[in-house]
Amino acid sequence: MSQPPLSGQPAKILTTFSGLVPPGSASESRLFDADRVDWNVDWQTALRRAIRSTNQLRQLLGLPLESDSRDSNEFGTFVPLEFLRRIQKGDARDPLLRQVLVTSDEQLQHSGFVSDPVGDGDALATPGLIHKYDGRVLLIASGACAVHCRYCFRREFPYGEFGGQRQKWEAAIQYVRSHPDVHEVILSGGDPLTLVDENLFELLDRIDAIGHVRRIRIHSRFPIVIPQRITPAFCDHLSSLRSRVWFVIHANHASELDATCLSRIGLLVEAGIPVLNQSVLLRGVNANEQSLVDLMTRLVDHRIQPYYLHQLDRVRGTKHFEVPIQHGLELMRRIRARLPGYAVPTYVTEQPGQPSKTPLDRI
Repeated sequence: MSQPPLSGQPAKILTTFSGLVPPGSASESRLFDADRVDWNVDWQTALRRAIRSTNQLRQLLGLPLESDSRDSNEFGTFVPLEFLRRIQKGDARDPLLRQVLVTSDEQLQHSGFVSDPVGDGDALATPGLIHKYDGRVLLIASGACAVHCRYCFRREFPYGEFGGQRQKWEAAIQYVRSHPDVHEVILSGGDPLTLVDENLFELLDRIDAIGHVRRIRIHSRFPIVIPQRITPAFCDHLSSLRSRVWFVIHANHASELDATCLSRIGLLVEAGIPVLNQSVLLRGVNANEQSLVDLMTRLVDHRIQPYYLHQLDRVRGTKHFEVPIQHGLELMRRIRARLPGYAVPTYVTEQPGQPSKTPLDRI
């Protein structure tokens, strides 16, 4: 059945640059004190009060300040307090801090590290809709994120070049409707959960109304970074869809999975929504046997299926995170010897032009 076009109102997205605590404010003059923070806030407030200054982040954690500014680029610091509270004060090597701290390493140029390492630009079917693989498409539902991960492979993605959000969605929906071989739509970004429920549900409903779409997959860091984004109402709507919904979280270290985070993910699990996890193998974060075993064990203990362990996508400014593939293969051999098969992720890389992710431990 033909569906009416999405309403003309712009999608409500909480951008990563509005209403944030400015550098030099009173909150910067002391170490971060979790007891002084009101944690009973909604996810929108959590975004608005996030840290967006490298030196502010350093000062709150009791780390030396940097004399030069490293937040002038378009992919500057953005760390919600909900994630900050899990970082150990005074420890510059904390694996969670390593994922979000801007460093001078990002300014170094290295051969083979490019703006679009996975070939997203060459696979655009419509503005913001990527069609790489048989039977499925990926929709960039939003260009905003809950946190700025320094290893992000879309850190240079030209989100602003595709016109209005609604216009982009309409073109994507028309494309999916006209391609009956597309059975799965993946919502990614950025992070699709930066959309308020009203607009996210409208988008989901429009996709769900396309009869040949059987699955909708949602990729998000929100359950890890700002867990309160996952609510009973959100889970109820996902459960009400005709299409089967699969939810993919992104966690790289067991310390990210605290009790609050796991209880919110538990809402998805209890609603009957399969939850998978994908990680990136990162030097200084999880590139050792015990860290990977701890992460995978914590996931399966809470009914979260380890899915992929990604080799780093070689986007500019991330070489300091790269782990040699041979070391990754050795780590896979070791964790396979310690974990049940269902707890072992598939170690993969993404190569532009290939028909699927490439499993590294099968070549």
